[in-house]
Amino acid sequence: MASRPRPGDSHGVPTAVSRRPAWAGRNYSLLTTAAVVTNLGSHGALIAAAFAVLGTGGDGGDVGLVAAARTLPLVLFLLIGGAVADRLPRHRVMVAANALNCLSQAAFAALVLAGEAHLWQMMLLSALGGTGQAFFNPAAEGMLLSSVEGEQAGRAFAVFRMAMHGATLGGAALGGAMVAAIGPGWVLAADAAAFAVAAALRAFLDVRHVPPRTPGGGMLADLKEGWREFIGRPWLWGVVVQFSVANAVVGAADAVYGPLVARDHLGGAGPWGVALAFFGGGTVVGALLMTRWQPRRLLFVGTLCVFPLALPSAALAVPAPVTVLCAVMFVTGVSLEVFGVSWMTALHQEIPEEKLSRVSAYDWFGSVALVPAAMALAGPAETAFGRPEALWGCAALVVVVTAAVLCVPDVRNLRRRTRRVAGASAAPADAGSPAGEPGRSPQD
Repeated sequence: MASRPRPGDSHGVPTAVSRRPAWAGRNYSLLTTAAVVTNLGSHGALIAAAFAVLGTGGDGGDVGLVAAARTLPLVLFLLIGGAVADRLPRHRVMVAANALNCLSQAAFAALVLAGEAHLWQMMLLSALGGTGQAFFNPAAEGMLLSSVEGEQAGRAFAVFRMAMHGATLGGAALGGAMVAAIGPGWVLAADAAAFAVAAALRAFLDVRHVPPRTPGGGMLADLKEGWREFIGRPWLWGVVVQFSVANAVVGAADAVYGPLVARDHLGGAGPWGVALAFFGGGTVVGALLMTRWQPRRLLFVGTLCVFPLALPSAALAVPAPVTVLCAVMFVTGVSLEVFGVSWMTALHQEIPEEKLSRVSAYDWFGSVALVPAAMALAGPAETAFGRPEALWGCAALVVVVTAAVLCVPDVRNLRRRTRRVAGASAAPADAGSPAGEPGRSPQD
């Protein structure tokens, strides 16, 4: 766990002993560095995987099947992964998951480089990678949320995300250029190496200050306890339901339709990689904004900023020129990052530490539950309705579900606190006070 702020250094001011802010402790620094490394590899690999499938003669439906193969085990094993991460040292779960991702991507790269990749092999290796992510995501989010505390939590999450998305910016641009220049196989190999480096970094995380886990009644009891924590908060499950739909349609647009539009109208992998890099640049700017801006009604403001998520699908439907698409992606990145930091801050201040990974697992589960179906159906939907019509449908669904979640009172009324209340009740926040904060009177 990150070191706590020392007396006289509670506001993140560097001291003579260390140039780092007080909230940037050892764990936080290791987690940030590892996230940068993996994001550099993974976002190039997303482009590489799509063009590897197309390079074997596959079509949009095949790209969707490979993407769905990665997401399906992510959905199936997320809840188990969350329960495991709240039982075992989270850093060990993260390292094991990174190792599995490293091996699966290395095998994927070897097959592509040898020219022997078949659709079923790519689907199988993608499924192994998704299994690793199912155990990694809840452990990583729980570890990050527990690595900072106090009123600077929102700023810490914003800086983390700024670093992470800066790596996305470089990874997407470099990945697209590498795919165009030397082919997707080498990009997949670089991703495997990145997972190996990240696993080594995460092996040094310190969990001695994490409170010991109280023995529970088994895996099923742990899952039930996490479910009660999740379902008892309308703001939590409301936003997760919203992103169940939004992530599904946006994932289909980006992973399936985006490469196809790029191939047919934008000039191939390079311009698509640049557009994704502009999205990454927008998230960096959005995170930088959130290091300074701390909206009081954090979820209300964050949810309003989800509406622009419909814009990329609309731009691809037109299809807009590369310059317009890049501008749209940048604006979307900025606005979505406002939501991301606000969301992480809400989880940090409202969820007890010992339940973070389980609640995170339900969050991830809901957010990706519909993605496999959307990926698999993207190709048939294009055939049945046409690609522009399918993309306009994606944009419309984002707008509808985002407007609906604003009808949840707790989403509109949840207030920012300056400190986290451990073991807080799962009861909905009191609309008349700052999120039910006792006495007086922060991310993704």
